[in-house]
Amino acid sequence: MNLKLVNPLWVPVKALLCRTTTTRRSLFTATAINSLADENEVLVVVGGGAAGVYGAIRAKTLSPELRVLVIEKGRFLSKVKISGGGRCNVTNGHCTETIRLAENYPRGNKELKGSFFYTHGPADTMSWFSEHGVPLKTEDDGRVFPVSDNSSSVVDCLLHEATIRGVRLERGKSVLSASTQPDGKFLIKVGKRTADVSEFIEASYLLIATGSSQQGHSLATQFGHSIVDPVPSLFTFKINDPLLAELAGISFSNVQAKLKLEHPRPDMSKLVQVGPMLVTHWGLSGPVILRLSAWGARHLFSSEYKGLLIVDFIPDINIETAKSLLKQHKLQFSKHKVSNTFPPQFGLVNRFWRYILDREGSSKDTLWASLSNNSLSSISDLLKHCTFQVTGKGQYKDEFVTAGGVPLSEISLKTMESRLVPNLFFAGEVLNVDGVTGGFNFQNAWSGGYIAGTHIGKLASNRSSTESKVLGL
Repeated sequence: MNLKLVNPLWVPVKALLCRTTTTRRSLFTATAINSLADENEVLVVVGGGAAGVYGAIRAKTLSPELRVLVIEKGRFLSKVKISGGGRCNVTNGHCTETIRLAENYPRGNKELKGSFFYTHGPADTMSWFSEHGVPLKTEDDGRVFPVSDNSSSVVDCLLHEATIRGVRLERGKSVLSASTQPDGKFLIKVGKRTADVSEFIEASYLLIATGSSQQGHSLATQFGHSIVDPVPSLFTFKINDPLLAELAGISFSNVQAKLKLEHPRPDMSKLVQVGPMLVTHWGLSGPVILRLSAWGARHLFSSEYKGLLIVDFIPDINIETAKSLLKQHKLQFSKHKVSNTFPPQFGLVNRFWRYILDREGSSKDTLWASLSNNSLSSISDLLKHCTFQVTGKGQYKDEFVTAGGVPLSEISLKTMESRLVPNLFFAGEVLNVDGVTGGFNFQNAWSGGYIAGTHIGKLASNRSSTESKVLGL
């Protein structure tokens, strides 16, 4: 079988694929199979992202005789390529315990505490890439990257492994529709939406791993699955504050941020997060904001991305201690301008300190000796409870994900197989699973793809073994 990555769509042996046009109404008829010995089972994977390619490799590894075709309308592993600023945040090395790991998934945190990560978790992912020539490193915050700091290491590894295993990779086409036939196999229509010519493939197994693409949701509904309407997750907050915008580029290593919405709901406990934060030209970003956006994705969507953000810039210092530090500083630096110095325990940068003074109403030329106790209290309150009006969302392009997809109740997490249609599988973001930033979304893809590929590979291998016995081989 020719394994070039880009050429006409692979045609399985015994003409399992035939061509038609959208202008003709002829029915597809597969050429009869003369003998079981000549019939090789086919797996079609829809989507050439992390879950799809990883699942295809696993299935082909367990069942070398299985014909595996991955169809991708864009570029293979495109999200892997751009993730982590081009470094690819492969997984998270600090969350190896299943229960702790599952807590990083706003959608799926209850369901993923079972067998899912036990079957293939972060340690398994790291071992797989290390064993396939991609050494990894774990940074202080738990994020795992290739030692090369280049996502191409991950992309090249996956594509190389797929190729040498005999996985067929086909790009530039979409799966337009799919249905089951009386014999239980899938009839899959492939083509370009703008072209008249389409192709049909008959497959024994179908794995949908299309990410948040509408293509995957459409295919799922064709098989009777429901879809939880997708909404954006992992995004930055727009803040309409010209003074704050002038601070673009300033970062904070540790803040506590709390999101308040107009219509509070009982499940809002996760809308308080602690971590690094970054000031941007349009508002606020950084891990703490992205985690808030993930946990509050549906609430924010319902609130039209408007709410109140309350930030504690000195979470390790209580308000009474903050007031005491300010009073001590006043005594020590009474003849200094308040804009030029502040307690070093606060760990702030000068530009942000001046922003706080502007918010409080103190003149930059005021001396510390002239600050009233009320001003000291107001400054403490601002540092501990600084409010920002959220007016909209930005898009976090590197790791943009959505909340929504096929409900987990409609699949088996032990196999990733549909509970509605035999031999139909799902993996990755097409499901109603999404994680916070830090490598968790890719881990969902690796785990789901591995589990689906394992089950498909075992089914195909068992089928092949049974047929060989029947034929006396």
